[in-house]
Amino acid sequence: MKYIDEYRDAELVKSALAELRRTVTRPWVIMEICGGQTHAIMRYGLDQLLPEEVELVHGPGCPVCVTPLELIDKALAIAAKPNVIFTSYGDMLRVPGSENDLFFMRAAGADIRVVYSPLDAVKIAQENPDKEVVFFAIGFETTAPANAMSVLQAHSLGLDNFSVLVSHVCVPPAMHAILSSPNNRVQGFLAAGHVCAVMGYWEYPPIAKKYQVPIAVTGFEPVDIMQGILATVRQLEEGRVEVENAYSRTVTFEGNNPAQAVINRVFEACDRKWRGIGVIPMSGWCLRPEFSKFNAERRFDVAQIQPDESPLCISGLILQGLKKPDECPAFGRECTPEKPLGATMVSSEGACAAYYRYRRDRLLV
Repeated sequence: MKYIDEYRDAELVKSALAELRRTVTRPWVIMEICGGQTHAIMRYGLDQLLPEEVELVHGPGCPVCVTPLELIDKALAIAAKPNVIFTSYGDMLRVPGSENDLFFMRAAGADIRVVYSPLDAVKIAQENPDKEVVFFAIGFETTAPANAMSVLQAHSLGLDNFSVLVSHVCVPPAMHAILSSPNNRVQGFLAAGHVCAVMGYWEYPPIAKKYQVPIAVTGFEPVDIMQGILATVRQLEEGRVEVENAYSRTVTFEGNNPAQAVINRVFEACDRKWRGIGVIPMSGWCLRPEFSKFNAERRFDVAQIQPDESPLCISGLILQGLKKPDECPAFGRECTPEKPLGATMVSSEGACAAYYRYRRDRLLV
């Protein structure tokens, strides 16, 4: 298949590996920021092919994983209310709240529907004027344009029965938080290609300069990932600190300006809590005041919900690259895909789910 198979070419991967082995002379720790990249690395066994000097750690770029427990509990509280149709992407239904999840709520009779676009939720609101329709608007910069468009569409249609439960987060503030931590291990980044397709990578050079950490914008196929790793290691070995675009077929420096304009029309920066990590200042987006009527937290008065995280789950350490999933005492025991303690075991982009599925752990091999 054109533009896919060529980026899964084993010979090109072998060539990049050979060049990597010729280049690397000392240990380096590189973080792939995106959960989609984590799963691709595990699926194709790239982590097992790398020279032992190159260690990959897994970042917080999984939107389901970083959605805080309090937002899950707020979603559950809203979904349980009479006259509500709660809509969400499928990944969110199995993310555990304090007591249960959205799947449990649906089985118990709540009207919870999986949608493939936030505009589907707007259509449901049009078709059910006697119901309150809520969309769970989670994600990084990648999903923000569509979520913003749903609010604009509802606004233009004059829908009074549509609202969004917003849990948007942004990559650059998370990178600042990781790199400024006294426990930081990360020496180079593979930036998420789909985020940069929307936002560009104009925000990254100041980060690279401030922390003296090279960054390579990277795609999701084996050749993409190997090119990103090789570009990062070359910089580290040569003492260079730059932002390189190893995903130029999709990403430009300035990004998608119309998409950014839509985001800025609907959302504004705000402090955001990340599951297992805590509050990162100005790391998320929330609705601008002129769209506050679409704010589900206010509409359903759930802002006061503030639960405690499970002490058994170390997802926060995993998302910061400080621990690997198989270093969690609960991994594969108290925490499995069937009975997850945290979102990193549930999400299709979660690091724990990747380790479990592709058997990268001490318990399952």
